[in-house]
Amino acid sequence: MNENQKVFNCNDVMKILRCKKSKAYEIIKVLDYELKEKGYLTVNGKIPSSYLFYRLNIQ
Repeated sequence: MNENQKVFNCNDVMKILRCKKSKAYEIIKVLDYELKEKGYLTVNGKIPSSYLFYRLNIQ
């Protein structure tokens, strides 16, 4: 995981949150759904790093 990454995958989310793969995929799925509802295009299994940090309230 690179700190300058624009998009995170499951493994990156697992490292950030220290969770299992199934939980990381669940989180990505929920956040992707939220972005789709707002009209953004998404890629399955990936989440923009800025949105992940925003939703987790991580600076």
